Amino acid sequence: MPRSLPVFFAAFTSLALAQDQSPVEPKSLPAPDQPIKATEPSVKKIDDNRYDISGIIIDQKLREIRFPAKVNMPEGLLEFIVVHINGKLHESLLLTEISPTSLNLAFTLLRYLPSRELYALPNDRGGESNDYPDVPAATKAAARIKIEVEWKDGDALKRFPINDWVQHTTTTLAMPPGPWVYGGSEFHDGKYAPEISGDIAAVFLSGSSIINYPGADNRDDTVWIAFPKRVPPEGTDVTVIITPFSN
Repeated sequence: MPRSLPVFFAAFTSLALAQDQSPVEPKSLPAPDQPIKATEPSVKKIDDNRYDISGIIIDQKLREIRFPAKVNMPEGLLEFIVVHINGKLHESLLLTEISPTSLNLAFTLLRYLPSRELYALPNDRGGESNDYPDVPAATKAAARIKIEVEWKDGDALKRFPINDWVQHTTTTLAMPPGPWVYGGSEFHDGKYAPEISGDIAAVFLSGSSIINYPGADNRDDTVWIAFPKRVPPEGTDVTVIITPFSN
């Protein structure tokens, strides 16, 4: 962790605003009536290990990220696990009001490395080729994360992998345990793509999402649903917890 988080943050923000990478697919962008206003992150020290980044709590010792969310869809087809409140609410399990830029800053401060391994390289015609980036094994390992959800059920505090809340429509089994991939997303016309799309964590591969599911059927938008009887009622307050993945 850098000694001066405000100084690091200022450098990070300047670098981010200067970048302009490949365009986001149109399907990843929100409808015109879903504007997402970018907010400048603020960093506040809580104690020796923890910092508050605009409502996102990071623990540098545990390399843990926590942020508030609500249950958005206790049933139905899913393309996302988490979206911004002004994003694609009709296909996301959870919604949150945190800034995607602040979340990406949290990943950066905790030394997670983004891996673009899931995205096919462009072909000569501007579409997708059958080739993928050659990502070093160390980068892939540093990009793998575990996502859990914590909530109050009466007086009991419960915590489970988010995979347990997602069901496959054909096998009827929960999403297999395993890592998610921090991809970092991209910039479009000088803007951080998730601030435009609201995509934060996707089960159906999204080029603008900060996090993506790397498992089977991540290119099929008809197979994943909210797991009946496991997901709490709509509007339930939850905490999303992200930590390094370990086998």
